Amino acid sequence: MAWLLLAVSIAFAVLVVNAFLPVRREPFTVASFALGWIPGELPLHVGVVQIAVTAVLAADGAVHAWPGWIALVVVAASSVGFVRLAMVAQGAGTLVDRALDEATGGFIGVDGPDPRPAWTHWWRLVIAVPFRFRGIRRARNVDYWGDGNYRHKLDILTRRSVRPERAPVLVYIHGGAWIIGDKRQQGIPMMHELVQRGWVCVAINYRLSPRATWPAHIVDCKRAVAWVREHIAEYGGDPQFIAVSGGSAGGHLSSLLALTPNEPGWQPGFEELDTSVDACIPFYGVYDMTGDPERSGAYGPGLLELLERRVMKTRMADNPAQFEQASPDHRVTTSAPPMFVMHGINDTLVPVAVARHFVAQLTAVSRAPVAYVELPCAQHAFEVLASIRSRHTTMGAVRFLEGLRAPLGDRAGPGPVDGPDSGLLSH
Repeated sequence: MAWLLLAVSIAFAVLVVNAFLPVRREPFTVASFALGWIPGELPLHVGVVQIAVTAVLAADGAVHAWPGWIALVVVAASSVGFVRLAMVAQGAGTLVDRALDEATGGFIGVDGPDPRPAWTHWWRLVIAVPFRFRGIRRARNVDYWGDGNYRHKLDILTRRSVRPERAPVLVYIHGGAWIIGDKRQQGIPMMHELVQRGWVCVAINYRLSPRATWPAHIVDCKRAVAWVREHIAEYGGDPQFIAVSGGSAGGHLSSLLALTPNEPGWQPGFEELDTSVDACIPFYGVYDMTGDPERSGAYGPGLLELLERRVMKTRMADNPAQFEQASPDHRVTTSAPPMFVMHGINDTLVPVAVARHFVAQLTAVSRAPVAYVELPCAQHAFEVLASIRSRHTTMGAVRFLEGLRAPLGDRAGPGPVDGPDSGLLSH
């Protein structure tokens, strides 16, 4: 038992070390993400599990020999590490506030729209899994293309208690490396928070590779936005204010969509429809698709290989223009909409250098506000769970969007929200 306890304590210690110092060299980057995501986002949960396992083994005699004594020291050190990770996550709130204040000169910040959470109550952080709030109505599988394809369907989220009228709209694009993912899986904390504040949120699907070939993905996203602008008033939304967001591949698609409004080559058959958006919040997005080391920093060959073999289905060397046109980093203009870019410093799948270069491009030319926050110890997918960090990034996104939406003379904050949770429903 003593040796088992020592092995378990070392395993938890490895999780802590990896959360602070992830492996950034391929082919270990995916494994480092897989091992670091949960400890980084839910460190107190993992720490409690460690202590519980240690207590069980200690009760069974594991501390009666020297390996057990060493294990207790390792457990103590790991526990300190988990607490430190939680403190770093809590500090994200200050970083988000500072980013908003610097980008807007105090126009949007801690004194802007009411930052108190409507949906992300503390007990949801304990549960961590973002279950759906009963007060949210979900219109499922609305066909935005009219061809019956599940990948061309979207869900519309609204409040049950009060039918929205001319409510601002958020369109969310899921991630998954352009090859996996679904509209039901990501962006839940942010969308539910906004819905509780009277927004209408739309989660979309789009065609995935390898069955689909680029630019099918961005074409679908633009078609969905065009549908939203034409039909969202039927659900109480305001077609005059549409924001877009997404994570990872969704961060790529949302930012590319925001930077290329009404581009006819990506709007086949609906060239005349309006696909512009009023704001964009990309999370840990892939902003460069070319593999350029000056733009992508620590990218390994894995991303470019994925793009060439499964997404673009052409080699970068043979068709560099296609990869550049698909890169938000190459599409920045003075007319870019307001953006709030968020990225984790410890992201091993999309290095933070990618976001830094993209934001530098934006701030150099954009006439609109550009907010940017780098989150210490945050891995990829940091806003998927209901965690301490995602609570702060969610509320930052809320302040950014509601600050843009609010009239200049009206900074009183959002409208009333529903009462206490009446229960939980999973997706």
